[in-house]
Amino acid sequence: MNWIKEPVQPISLEFRQAAVDRQGQLTKPPGSLGQLEEIAIRLASMQHCIKPAIDEVQITIFAADHGVVEEGVSAFPQEVTQMMLANFVAGGAAISVLAKQQSALLEIVDVGVKGEPIALANVVQAPVAKGTQNFAKHAAMTEQQCALALAAGRDSVDRAIVAGATLFVGGEMGIGNTTSASAIACALLGGKPELLVGAGTGVNQTGRLKKQQVIESALELHKSKLSSPLSILQHLGGFEIAALVGAYLRCGQKGLPAVVDGFIATAAALVAARMAPELKAWLFYGHQSQEPGHKLLLSELGEKPLLDLNMRLGEGSGAALAISLLRTACLLHNEMATFDEAGIPA
Repeated sequence: MNWIKEPVQPISLEFRQAAVDRQGQLTKPPGSLGQLEEIAIRLASMQHCIKPAIDEVQITIFAADHGVVEEGVSAFPQEVTQMMLANFVAGGAAISVLAKQQSALLEIVDVGVKGEPIALANVVQAPVAKGTQNFAKHAAMTEQQCALALAAGRDSVDRAIVAGATLFVGGEMGIGNTTSASAIACALLGGKPELLVGAGTGVNQTGRLKKQQVIESALELHKSKLSSPLSILQHLGGFEIAALVGAYLRCGQKGLPAVVDGFIATAAALVAARMAPELKAWLFYGHQSQEPGHKLLLSELGEKPLLDLNMRLGEGSGAALAISLLRTACLLHNEMATFDEAGIPA
């Protein structure tokens, strides 16, 4: 676990200023491209250059099951998690389509799917266990299991860097994981479940109340143990959420920009940011989820998402859609003419 204490790479203030200066010379009114200007400036500071670029992108989906499903908190049976692995590989899932559109490398990592593993090409087998324990009755995972799941995220980013990735997108799949993310969010924010719990995969109002009750009970059960971000993750998290935490930490340590997806991914990002506050400089937030807790998490992080499309799918889908915005921001920054080049008086 010593690796999680490695320092986050600093961004370059020198190249940030150089990018700001370039934006001021482009043939447009200052600030007229809004967030696109800030995206390019941030990427320049991350990549330590004046003209940043998003070339190779890795999208990694971490999949795992959750013992808390025993409490009846999901609209779908747990077997769907494993079924979706085959759908990802076959190209039938939303993230598969989006990865193809973006010419991104799509990696699927099994960090704890219940049932016997299915021999699928392009699925990295890194199972910690066959799903977490039911956090309504026990800690979701042991310290050792949490460490293994964090390391699975770290290893995915290391593979991405070897493959030449200039951007990392993390996604998740796991029936029951909105319940886990909601519990983590409540513990981190000190919020009430009724403010943070949403429909997830589509539960009705009765199901939503059930999720709230399960989380309230679990927070009471584990309250003496929820003293640190890592302990919160261990007691209430999922293996795929822990893998996302590890991935985001590694992105910061290795200087790789990352786009965070929706509610579940942002819960992981907040855990990681509480562990290493400097990490926030390396994270973009792809979209605003329909899950009510997402706004509260983003507010705590002080972040504004790039898109708001009323989505709540997960899989990294909202983050994948934001890749085009990042690439467009770079193109505008790099290829627009300056006033001098265009012969236009500034």
